[in-house]
Amino acid sequence: MKVAVMTDSTAYILPEIRQQMDIEMVPLNVVIGEKSYQEEIDLPAEEFYRLVRNERELPKTSQPSIGFITEKLEKLAEEYDAVISIHLSSGISGTYQTMIAAGEMVEGIDVHVFDSEISCMPQGFYALEAAKMAKDGINADTIIARLTEMKESMRAYFLVDDLTHLHRGGRLNGAQALVGSVLQVKPLLHFIDTKIVPFEKIRTQKKAIKRMIALFAEDASTGAPLRAVVIHANRPNEANLLKDELEKLFPNVELSISYFGAVIGTHLGEGALGLGWYLK
Repeated sequence: MKVAVMTDSTAYILPEIRQQMDIEMVPLNVVIGEKSYQEEIDLPAEEFYRLVRNERELPKTSQPSIGFITEKLEKLAEEYDAVISIHLSSGISGTYQTMIAAGEMVEGIDVHVFDSEISCMPQGFYALEAAKMAKDGINADTIIARLTEMKESMRAYFLVDDLTHLHRGGRLNGAQALVGSVLQVKPLLHFIDTKIVPFEKIRTQKKAIKRMIALFAEDASTGAPLRAVVIHANRPNEANLLKDELEKLFPNVELSISYFGAVIGTHLGEGALGLGWYLK
């Protein structure tokens, strides 16, 4: 069985790595002002943050159309027997459900849709693992089993500079507990049951980062081999400093840096910082 691997643009896997690993990508869309962009194709993250600084209204985001996805699957069916398609959490986007519907419409290829229940590079970790296994000739069911196993140890926490974006965009579950004066805090957020929810309310960004490191240390200090990523929304200096600090503390961890691109950046805002990891 020849297995293709696909994900969406919110995994934020660099184009050269997608090409190297034969990972297909479907872009989500971002509308800024009157103009629509395909994320990661004609709107890189750096350009997005520059554009939105001068906009009064938040950008709008949308999932890929079912027609676009079915065309992609039909093309894959010419070469592959199956596809594993890994997507951002079904609790914050309809992309996962649209992929399921498209898979039922296309003949000649088995479509396995995986809900990462998360987003950004932690979502990308699933795609990279699936692609490596597919290159080794491993069948789709075994790959899905491995992704499900990874989910048991996948962790991610993030903080935002301003909760207003998440609140206005409707992406923060339990937002009523955080509105008003509480919007001034720097809470740690995470995904639970596919939704973004507060983990802890913390008053300062410095304390929030310290708490995020402490949560990471609970797993990293065991000496187990972890793969981790520092994720930032146009905060490369802070991301590099955090990566350097963690590498000194935990030599058992394989660390990288990634970013919050346009779609996720729309909902988190510039200045967000995150940390994700799983047991290798």
